[in-house]
Amino acid sequence: MGPPDSDATIIERSLRHPERFAEIFDRHAPHIQRYLARRLGAQTADDLAAETFVVAFDKRSRYDLRRPNARPWLYGIATNLVGQHHREEVREYRLRNAVGPQPDVDGHADRVAARVTAQAMNKLLAAALADLNDGDRDVLLLIAWEGLSYEEVAQALAVPIGTVRSRLNRARKQVRAALDLKEPVHHG
Repeated sequence: MGPPDSDATIIERSLRHPERFAEIFDRHAPHIQRYLARRLGAQTADDLAAETFVVAFDKRSRYDLRRPNARPWLYGIATNLVGQHHREEVREYRLRNAVGPQPDVDGHADRVAARVTAQAMNKLLAAALADLNDGDRDVLLLIAWEGLSYEEVAQALAVPIGTVRSRLNRARKQVRAALDLKEPVHHG
């Protein structure tokens, strides 16, 4: 058995044999699902992951067959869907910020202190992410959470690589500033 077909080959074949597109789903759905779950929470991610592949299937005739890996294209579709659901995304970040994880009840002071510190940092990070503009947040999360290269992010978001670099730089500075300014002061 030879090497597996490229995504481009599968997409091209799916134009005549639509059932072949299931291979693209099988290869990439876990990555798209994880990305969306981290962005929006598990319940919304299920819906948007399914919608991502429906959109991809519908647009497969316009796929650039020179690109052997479809994952950046799929991240781009998913990110666009997240943009359409931006209000829910900001609401989710604020909800996470307000609620946070449940405190430890086992009475161990060190574990409780660690949990409280983690809760505080998670709240700060969620607030910092919610304050980013959409483009900066998309770039930061695709690189930080999904491990995409600058080139893959540029492809996914259909922007020049210089734009990816400037958005990432701006997002990092803004998140760092938010975390530095709001870090809890420890008194000894």
